[in-house]
Amino acid sequence: MNRSTPDKRQRLREHGDLCAAVHRQWQEGGYQHPPPRNPAYPDDLIGLACSAKTKAGTPCKLTSIYANGRCKWHGGCSTGPKTEAGKEQARINGRRGGRPKKPKS
Repeated sequence: MNRSTPDKRQRLREHGDLCAAVHRQWQEGGYQHPPPRNPAYPDDLIGLACSAKTKAGTPCKLTSIYANGRCKWHGGCSTGPKTEAGKEQARINGRRGGRPKKPKS
């Protein structure tokens, strides 16, 4: 099994941060088209395995990973609702019984 070294993981995180910075700068500029291209992926990071822990307890071996360093199955947790409407909906969903039923017409 090919375990990735911590320095490669760190370089992968730095590359993801660089991609995020490029897109953040693009968004702040008013969404001019076409969108910017991500910086080139470093050659030594190509083929790096995801290495997230699977349900079986073994490391994931998928090598097609995103800029955040994880594969499509192990992308990370949800960041939750951002808008006030989304937060209110999450509060409603968390209540016992959920959303009140609409009256029948």
